[in-house]
Amino acid sequence: MDVLEMLQKEQMRTDIPDFRPGDTIRVHARITEGDKERIQVFQGVVIRKRKGTTDATFTVRKVSYGIGVERIFPSHSPTIDRVEIVTRGRVRRAKLYYLRKLRGKAARIREKRD
Repeated sequence: MDVLEMLQKEQMRTDIPDFRPGDTIRVHARITEGDKERIQVFQGVVIRKRKGTTDATFTVRKVSYGIGVERIFPSHSPTIDRVEIVTRGRVRRAKLYYLRKLRGKAARIREKRD
């Protein structure tokens, strides 16, 4: 194992729960405004998850005041305070880009039954 791989393994977070595309999650992100820091909650559906070591990301989509908002979070970033899973979704594909075209009730995802 070379030095670069060792550094990446060292910087990876282990406290992020295992979620999949289709799940509704609540991301608590640290926002710095000037010299003040606060935590902002972003709740939405995971539409994509990109694998990797330290460069892994996930995209969360929500509809705010009738406008779709997507935000890409680096999985191992120190700006993420914590991630909570709200509901598990039942979907049949890994990338849910088709949700961008759907509106209202059509954009809902069925909940996974255990």
